[in-house]
Amino acid sequence: MQKKIELSEQETTLRQLLLDVSDYIGTLDGYSRPQLRFTGGWVRDKLLGVGSKDIDIGIDSMTGFQFGTLMNQYLEQPETQATYPKSVLGKLAKIEANPEKSKHLETITTKIMGLEIDLVNLRKETYTQDSRNPQMEFGTPEDDALRRDATVNAMFYNLDSAEVEDFTGRGFKDMERGVIKTPLSPYQTFKDDPLRVLRAIRFASRLEYSIDEEDEQAMSDTGIHEEFKLKITRERVGIEVTKMLRGPNPHQALHLIDRLGLYKTIFTIPDGESGPSTEILSQWQKAYDCLRAFVDAETNGDDTGNAVSTIRSILMSNPKDIYSMWLLCAFVPWAKVSHTAQKPNAR
Repeated sequence: MQKKIELSEQETTLRQLLLDVSDYIGTLDGYSRPQLRFTGGWVRDKLLGVGSKDIDIGIDSMTGFQFGTLMNQYLEQPETQATYPKSVLGKLAKIEANPEKSKHLETITTKIMGLEIDLVNLRKETYTQDSRNPQMEFGTPEDDALRRDATVNAMFYNLDSAEVEDFTGRGFKDMERGVIKTPLSPYQTFKDDPLRVLRAIRFASRLEYSIDEEDEQAMSDTGIHEEFKLKITRERVGIEVTKMLRGPNPHQALHLIDRLGLYKTIFTIPDGESGPSTEILSQWQKAYDCLRAFVDAETNGDDTGNAVSTIRSILMSNPKDIYSMWLLCAFVPWAKVSHTAQKPNAR
C-alpha cells in the first residue's frame, strides 16, 4: 500500500485554487489564514489506488459556509479572473444539519471542475446517553480524526504540506492489515452512535477487510443491540443495508450480520414481533452461501453451465436484479415466521 498520494491534474488545480483562496482570506481584516485538508473516504480511496470524484474539505478556523462565501468573493476579484474564471465554482448549496440523516453539522456542497465538494469545519463531538446526535464544537485535526467511525476513514491530506496525516496512529497500519477498527473504544463508539455497527459491516464488505476482534465483541454485545433499537430509525437501517447489498460483496455483509448475532436487531418490524427463531437463523447461511455460489458459478458450456446461464439471464440480467436477489435472500428467515393479523383501527 502506498503512503503518498499522487494528485490528478484536476485535483492539483483544485488544491492550488483552495490554497490561493486560503492565502486570500489571510489578507482580510478579522480573519486568519485557514488550513485545509482533504478528509476521510477520498484519502482512503486514493491510498488504495481508487479514484474518487467526491471530496470532503476540512477547515480548521471557520465554517464551510464562511469559507465558501469567501471563495466566491475571491473568484469575483478582477485579478483572479485570468487564472480562475468565475465559472470554475458551481452554485453553493447549504445543507442544514439533519441528525436523523447522519448530517450532524451544517455543510456547504458545491461542484468545482467537475468534482463534488463538501466544505465543513473540523469538529469535536460530545454525546449524551439518550441520543446518537452529538453536541458539536470546533475541534483540532486530532479531535476530528478520533470522532470518525474507522481508522482507515480518519486520515487527512494536508493541502499545505501535501502529506497524509494519520492522527489516530493506526490508519496506515489498519489499511495494511485490512482491518476495520474504531479510533476510540469500540463499545463506547457503538453505544454513542449504534449506526456505526452497520457502517463497520458496510466498509468491511466493500473493502473486503476483516473487523477487529475487539470491535466484533462490542458489535455482538446485547447492550449495543438494545441501544441500536432505541436510537436508529428504520430509514437509516434501510439506507445502510441497501448500500451493503448493492456493494461488491453482499455475501460478506450478510455473513457478518449472521455471525455477530445482529439479524434480529437489523431486520425487525415495527409491531414488535420477535422474528425468526434461533433454529431458523441457524439455517440462513445456506441461503446466502447458495446465492453466492450461483452468482459466482463458472459456466463451462456443459448442461449445468447452460442451465445456470439461462437462469441468470432471466433472474439476473442487470445490477438491479442482482440487488433484488440479495434483498430477498436477506429476508429468507422471515419466510417461516407466522404473523399475527393486526386488527383494523376502530376509527
